Amino acid sequence: MTAREAASTAPADDDAPELWPVPVPECDVCALLAEDRETARANGHTLTVRSCNAVIAGHPHKRKPDR
Repeated sequence: MTAREAASTAPADDDAPELWPVPVPECDVCALLAEDRETARANGHTLTVRSCNAVIAGHPHKRKPDR
């Protein structure tokens, strides 16, 4: 097993879940990504967890104008 393979299969529990991006309520895309992230975390797929986090953090949402 290479170092890269070992890193990609390391348990994701080392990442602090409280620092993970929070899915926007009522967004189907965010909900699916959060579900995929949890499945990946449970299976120790660190790279998938990080990928889901990056997409959730960068997923655009329209904001209502402040009035």
